[in-house]
Amino acid sequence: MGFFLTVFASLFTVVNPFGTMPVFIGLMNESTDQEKKRVALKASFVMLIVLTLFFFAGTYIIGFFSISITALRIGGGLIITSSGFALLTGKFSKHKGMNKDVKNDAESKDDVSITPLALPMLAGPGSISLLIGMHVEESSFSRWIMIECAIVAVSVVTFLILRFSPVVLKKLGASGLNALSRTIGFFVIALGIEYILGSINSLVSSFIN
Repeated sequence: MGFFLTVFASLFTVVNPFGTMPVFIGLMNESTDQEKKRVALKASFVMLIVLTLFFFAGTYIIGFFSISITALRIGGGLIITSSGFALLTGKFSKHKGMNKDVKNDAESKDDVSITPLALPMLAGPGSISLLIGMHVEESSFSRWIMIECAIVAVSVVTFLILRFSPVVLKKLGASGLNALSRTIGFFVIALGIEYILGSINSLVSSFIN
């Protein structure tokens, strides 16, 4: 149970559905409640599929491109850390590529659940690299099942947060949501730095040995 909670907390922090919530509210502002529910469900489900795919097949993908797992971890750590800084500075949406042109393009779409919500807002390079690293580190099938259960749990919680995002925003207010995002940003930065330091430590140990 402790391992499951650790994986869940790490993945939830990197996925950060609270950071996606303002984008969801903005894009679905004029939609009906049923449409909001459908888009939230589809975005969360697509995120689940994408993260599961990369978790189980990611090592083969990086092997195809001849990318070492250490390089992947360092690169992923840098992305996670930069996401944390984006949360602290209130530029998370821009960090995810949600500039004015992308937003205008998204508003003209009939369905925004796949892009930009599921990709790259929820299932981004940070969460993907995190899961690939976990797949390599944990070699037992039972641990893989627990990680997959954590992915499912994060997807369910993400759906609930997006589904009831207007209620959450009303309760927290803009200042409360900003404070929550900054707090999460601090933990995201710490997680990214830990990821980088662990990779560097493994690299130095391998060199010495």
